[in-house]
Amino acid sequence: MSAGRIVSIGEAIVEIMRKRVDSPLDRADDFVGPFPSGAPANFADQVARLGHQSVFLGGVGDDDFGECLLRRFEQDGVDARYMARVEGLATGVAFVTYFSDGGRRFLFHIGNAAAGQLPKPTAEMFAAADWLHICGSTLSASEAMREACHKACELASAAGAKVSFDPNLRPELLGGEEALRHICAPVIEAAALLLPSSDEAQLLTGVSGAEAACEALVASGLEVVALKQGSEGCKIFTASDTVAVPAFEVEVVDPTGAGDCFDAAFVVGLTEGMSLEDTGKLANACGGLGATVQGPMEGCAWRAEAFEFAGLADEGIGD
Repeated sequence: MSAGRIVSIGEAIVEIMRKRVDSPLDRADDFVGPFPSGAPANFADQVARLGHQSVFLGGVGDDDFGECLLRRFEQDGVDARYMARVEGLATGVAFVTYFSDGGRRFLFHIGNAAAGQLPKPTAEMFAAADWLHICGSTLSASEAMREACHKACELASAAGAKVSFDPNLRPELLGGEEALRHICAPVIEAAALLLPSSDEAQLLTGVSGAEAACEALVASGLEVVALKQGSEGCKIFTASDTVAVPAFEVEVVDPTGAGDCFDAAFVVGLTEGMSLEDTGKLANACGGLGATVQGPMEGCAWRAEAFEFAGLADEGIGD
């Protein structure tokens, strides 16, 4: 089996988080970081650690935070040749704090930072590509980023690549439900795979009940909808089948980025021709492991660890 070529596009940022829970961002307190982050960047890193060709398009500043991101990509094997070093703008940043009830609060600096200055996608990026992955956080950040994502979808489809989409809703970046549906519609129309949470599936369709919403999404033309259910695992919907896959029990340290790890493993499973059940197991394993370490990218599992944790035989991949 040869390694797939999986392209992702969007924000590459660093995350700086509170050391203590229940510490609001409007008060002085200690932070820890920077940690490499950004939903599509986390996805790209997890794809690379699972042994596939991971191509990322994004922008960073000519600064230390940019070096932090580029160094991680180089170490983990992400193809960052299409990354822009944007002069005059700082690398994007997210400040985050956690609360004892499980909630999180983000303060983003993306749209007016280097992360918001995406280079134009080119046909070259999608030569022999299997997938393009898009995140809702990218669509929500700026009009320029939306245009870049829409162009990437066109180029991917023309090259024969499939599109996966994680709505990845960020209330801090959005302008209401109608705006959200409008922003997401062109990518959903192009997508073969959708990876929503229960709330996202219902919000995108206006259908009450997560399962009914996922069934409506499949009926609208999506090939696969993978419903992320956190500690309950995932449920996978196609036109002919519904498969429930239980979660793995882990000690959650930092949930940020876990969904991106899930997405990457799910796309990898489909790329490798795994069954829906085994694809769900691999995705649940990577999502679970991603939550066990502080820092969004720090929990990205290497291939051997992921397959062993999932209880799957690894048939291996070649170049």
